[in-house]
Amino acid sequence: MVADLILASGSVHRQKMLSDAGIRFRVVKSNIDERAVESAVANTGTTPEDLALILAEAKALDVSERNPDALVIGADQTLSLDDRIFHKPADMEAARRHLLSLSGRTHHLNSAFVLARSGQTIERHAELARMTMRELTPAFIGRHLSRVGEKALTSVGAYQIEGEGIQLFERIEGDYSTIVGLPLLPLLACLREEGAIDG
Repeated sequence: MVADLILASGSVHRQKMLSDAGIRFRVVKSNIDERAVESAVANTGTTPEDLALILAEAKALDVSERNPDALVIGADQTLSLDDRIFHKPADMEAARRHLLSLSGRTHHLNSAFVLARSGQTIERHAELARMTMRELTPAFIGRHLSRVGEKALTSVGAYQIEGEGIQLFERIEGDYSTIVGLPLLPLLACLREEGAIDG
């Protein structure tokens, strides 16, 4: 069994998923500038899925180089609507604009993880979820954001599917863990293959 498993993500949602699955790990946040990485690959034909993998890999390798004896999990998620990629809203007004843009439309969540050891990538995986939001009135969006508060700022879509955000949707196609931000079943399979968890 691997003695040291690291999650290179500050996401409380990813941490909770791993903890709930009985995985023992520690958190070491990466030092990468995600927007700089994204800018570097802009206009290169990079898909939202590719971008999620690139960001997850950058995080995993950054932390792995500083912790060469550990098995490192890097993870990231992108939200795309047509050609636009969304980022976490900076404030409640940005969250309101996110939800207005997504209202009545189908957007995609691309969740990726990368495993690294000794500064080398050993596994890359991404999954897609299709999320169809119901038509939301501006008044409802205002009331919704008032109820959920600052939690809306912790995810790219300004919603948490595991909470009141479920009320925003008409149809969801995809695995729950992919939606929350970490394709858990494929990750657990990789961790078993690497001897990091009991198989």
